[in-house]
Amino acid sequence: MKKILKPLISVIAIGALSLSINIDKNVLANNIANTCEYDSASKVNPDYSTMNCLLTETALIYDVPPEIVKAIAEGESGNWRHFDKNGEAIVTADNGIGVMQITNKAGYNQDRLKSDIAYNIQAGVETLDAMFKRKDLPSINGGERDVLEHWYFAIMAYNGTKPVNSPIVQATGERNANAYQERILQIIEKSELIDLTDLPFSREHFQYDSTSRENIKFSAMNYDFDLPLNKSKYFFETNQKVSATTNVTLRTRPTTDSPSMGTLREGEIVTITGPFEYEEVSTKKNHFVWYPVKRSDGTKGYVASSYLNYSASTSTPTPTTPVTTTQDYSAYAKKFADFSTTAWWRDDMIWAIDRGLISGYGNVWNAKTKKYETQLQPNTQLTEAHFLTIFFRYAQKDELASVKNTSSWNKSGLYNMAKKYKMPVLANEETTASKGLADKGIRRGTLAQLMASYYYGKTVSQNEAIQFFIDNGITTATSIGGYNPDQILTRSQISAFIQRYESFVSKQK
Repeated sequence: MKKILKPLISVIAIGALSLSINIDKNVLANNIANTCEYDSASKVNPDYSTMNCLLTETALIYDVPPEIVKAIAEGESGNWRHFDKNGEAIVTADNGIGVMQITNKAGYNQDRLKSDIAYNIQAGVETLDAMFKRKDLPSINGGERDVLEHWYFAIMAYNGTKPVNSPIVQATGERNANAYQERILQIIEKSELIDLTDLPFSREHFQYDSTSRENIKFSAMNYDFDLPLNKSKYFFETNQKVSATTNVTLRTRPTTDSPSMGTLREGEIVTITGPFEYEEVSTKKNHFVWYPVKRSDGTKGYVASSYLNYSASTSTPTPTTPVTTTQDYSAYAKKFADFSTTAWWRDDMIWAIDRGLISGYGNVWNAKTKKYETQLQPNTQLTEAHFLTIFFRYAQKDELASVKNTSSWNKSGLYNMAKKYKMPVLANEETTASKGLADKGIRRGTLAQLMASYYYGKTVSQNEAIQFFIDNGITTATSIGGYNPDQILTRSQISAFIQRYESFVSKQK
């Protein structure tokens, strides 16, 4: 997929703030198809990069965050598919048409909704835009269009404001994880690699009869949340200063298949040098895009949009005398029912949570409190597969996000990564029994061996690995026996080990 300079968007953007301009649906759909180099008459599903372009370009014209449009397309069609193998538009039992599942849409050519993907996407984006403008739906904060969480109720309305989509289950007062908008937001988190903020709604704000088909009645029409929310990553401009959200690889080209130009450290400020570009490898299904950036030393490369954020300040701060502060644990204690402000693991797990390495378990029934809770479960034992997932979130986040399974075994992609980095994993797909090892508790000795082998780029013995941990402060143990290599690893322990490992690696640079 070649670089898209988006001449169409620059022309229409003049009227984007009001969007009261009369955009000819036929002309717009054709222009978007041309911009993305897609033949609308082909009646074939475009490759992933082209589909990313079609969805993104249409969203931007209507000033809708592309993250939301792409997630809805994913949730509605599954794998961004519009046509079946016979070149016919996929139409569901309830007459939902194509990639955006347009149903009974007045003012649109029904035949073209089936035959033209760009036209179908346009209908979906216009519907979503109309939902955001509705006055009978609650708004969030100031309703800024570039804030992802502000689209919560517009996403709900795209599917319907029926009881099934209530943010809160009326009977229990718990969060409704199966609501349409919750599932779409989960797709954004997984595919755009963005940690969205859970909005703390209350049961009394959503009135409905669970046995009725009537719409939900909203008793609160505006929510003012004093929470850190997320802006869309598609509005960075050339010469704008942005910061890295985590340690991330700088690539020579817009794909993880390209060589590394080094690692951007979390918080490092870089400069956007041009418009974003789509994934170079058309068969890779990425929801995100790539920005060309320049480091302070002049090094240039590409970074996935997911790992960039708006920089709070680009000026050099005035030196100040360090002030000792006390960590505020209230937000974590509020979010996780089993969080402890006195446990040894508290800061280690906060570190892992803030970097997206681990998250809590939702809707856990607590027999003692008689209610469902979100818990960290720090003492839960980790499996080998779970460890690999957490470690690669830290060490190879870009690659993990795009890894594909190579067989029917749903962990084949993950284990192929482990083999690539010379990590001597126990599980493999040769037999049912060997596959099952992926879901067995991982020993602390095996953990050390996997991490040390990754670091050296070759397989090392368990004793060598534990000594590596001891020598470099990754463990507080002073002997191989004292490390307790046969003990099964827990969630709290992995948080500590990876944080210490990062500290060690940082000192080597």
